[in-house]
Amino acid sequence: MNTIQTTGMTPPSTYEVEVKYRISDLAAVEAALAVRGVVLSAPVVQDDQAYARVGWEYGQSKIGVPFARLRTERGRHLLTVKTPMANELSCVEHETEVADRAQMDAAIQQMGFYPTVRIRKARRTATLGLMSLCVDQVDGIGAFLEIERMVSHGEEGERIQAELDRFALTLGVSLERATDTYDSLLRAARTGV
Repeated sequence: MNTIQTTGMTPPSTYEVEVKYRISDLAAVEAALAVRGVVLSAPVVQDDQAYARVGWEYGQSKIGVPFARLRTERGRHLLTVKTPMANELSCVEHETEVADRAQMDAAIQQMGFYPTVRIRKARRTATLGLMSLCVDQVDGIGAFLEIERMVSHGEEGERIQAELDRFALTLGVSLERATDTYDSLLRAARTGV
């Protein structure tokens, strides 16, 4: 049996907490956001390659395990490393721009990660108070609403997720909560698992 060894991490000063919903009626979600004064940006195409640590496989816990993502957006390449804390959508996150996607891909793999799923989406964003809102059209799995917030170390991620979920319910539209990340949702859609 393969085991994953997580790295020792010092507590972050802030981390990202999000909730995610599958959208059945995109026009209703857009209208509900507009009523609240939310103006979504023009769509931006994001081309993401997800990576997992060698030895980790789908079906194993993601808690405490670092995952990498290499994103190209508007000609810029971003490397992000996320480590889920309380659950998959409450993560310590580090991100930086890189000059060469192909070289970064090779470096990520040399550091002990392997490519898992390629994710392509059109994302529109907005902010409302402390929340970041994303409306995503994800190739192969459909439309989603993400509501994110950066929180301080010591704040309970699951409590913040409950607050974000309460906000989503106030929109008064049909939303299906998803607790998986896009890579897991895409893999499940492709494999039927």
